Amino acid sequence: MFYRENGQFKTSYRADQQIFPIRQDRIAMALFMLFAIAVVPMLASDYLFRAILIPFLIFSLAAVGVNILVGYCGQISLGSGAFMAVGAYAAYNFFVRVDGLPLILALILGGVCAMLFGIVFGLPSLRVKGLYLAVATLAAQFFSDWLFLRVQWFTNNSSSGSVSVNGLQVFGYSLDSPLAKYWFCLLLLSVIALMAKNLVRGAVGREWMAIRDMDVAAAVIGIRPMYAKLSAFAVSSFIVGIAGALWAFLYLGAWEPAAFSVDQSFKLLFMVIIGGMGSIVGSFFGAAFIVVLPIALSQILPAITGLLGMEISTASISHVELMVFGGLIVWFLIVEPHGLAKLWAISKQKLRIWPFPH
Repeated sequence: MFYRENGQFKTSYRADQQIFPIRQDRIAMALFMLFAIAVVPMLASDYLFRAILIPFLIFSLAAVGVNILVGYCGQISLGSGAFMAVGAYAAYNFFVRVDGLPLILALILGGVCAMLFGIVFGLPSLRVKGLYLAVATLAAQFFSDWLFLRVQWFTNNSSSGSVSVNGLQVFGYSLDSPLAKYWFCLLLLSVIALMAKNLVRGAVGREWMAIRDMDVAAAVIGIRPMYAKLSAFAVSSFIVGIAGALWAFLYLGAWEPAAFSVDQSFKLLFMVIIGGMGSIVGSFFGAAFIVVLPIALSQILPAITGLLGMEISTASISHVELMVFGGLIVWFLIVEPHGLAKLWAISKQKLRIWPFPH
């Protein structure tokens, strides 16, 4: 009964187009942000920050970028790991080669380099689509692996390709502690996700969705496929590049090209499929699922086998994790193609008419 818009009158078109048109949603979001900013730091341990919360925030940001390209524009991409790598190494080079460069500016420049890289490998989308486009974007993954392994300039002349950063600061505040990293990632994620939500609700987002649904009809009504597809690649690669820089700088600290292998591309695609394609909130659901599931399996499986008087190795747990991922993707594609976001929307709709029959 409490989750309804009865009595909430809109007196302007601007008010009717709010991201959260129902007052209860706005209150719930404000409480959730307050909980994430103030309550979580008091309850979480350093392990929780490092193992779950920081990876969740960074993966959520990357999933938002992938969702713009795959979910909203319908362009299948398997090169997300390459875009993350370009963002990470570009930000690293700007950070270590330009004295006194602020961290935020280095992250933005890394995103810009990833954006340019994404536009180049998005050019095949003008002529091919579907599996052919997936293969074309997969070439970006192999090219980036070769580039950062063989061209030592990008790794500051490191023979192994491994690089590291330390002493990170933002506006004079150190980012050495897990709490500071968590707050910084939360701030960036909130700002970029809000900008992405407004973007997909505007004219550009409607062009992307028109191209996704039927590109020929979109071209007939005056939408330029080249502009729509390349702009989706640009925005997606920019966000994924920033996420890659955050993954390298704040989570790994020291990394090599293998940290952005094709596994990262598939993992991000799984997040979008499980969370919900064409949904910003689905990116958060998918990231939470992918981050929490391996940790949950590593705790649950040994407990179950222990009760049965058996032992399970770490390798077996990783194999079970892959099987569970594969089974869940098949299940979501068959039962609920729109992912967890659709289930969340259905739950909200049922709550709005409860307790009346439906």
